[in-house]
Amino acid sequence: MEQLQTLIPLIILVVVFWLLILRPMRKRQRVAAETQQAISEGANVMLVSGIFGTVASMGEEKIEITIAPGTNITVHRQAIGRVIEPDLPADLASERDTE
Repeated sequence: MEQLQTLIPLIILVVVFWLLILRPMRKRQRVAAETQQAISEGANVMLVSGIFGTVASMGEEKIEITIAPGTNITVHRQAIGRVIEPDLPADLASERDTE
């Protein structure tokens, strides 16, 4: 009986850790993977730094983004924060992503 009483707090701690840490982390990883799959040439994207642009070309790890006419930057694939859908303004797309 004493062993059970010492195990109950440990079990509760593990369950709380899983609910508060591991589940949200897995969800963020899944969303990030879906975002990476949605990237294609010509897509409007927002970088994690807040810069908006259009994907000009893609490589395995690097993506070239046009941020202004004649101005291209090269970023790592993981720097893409979100793919902006063409039919939604940027502020509506960000509201939808937070729901």
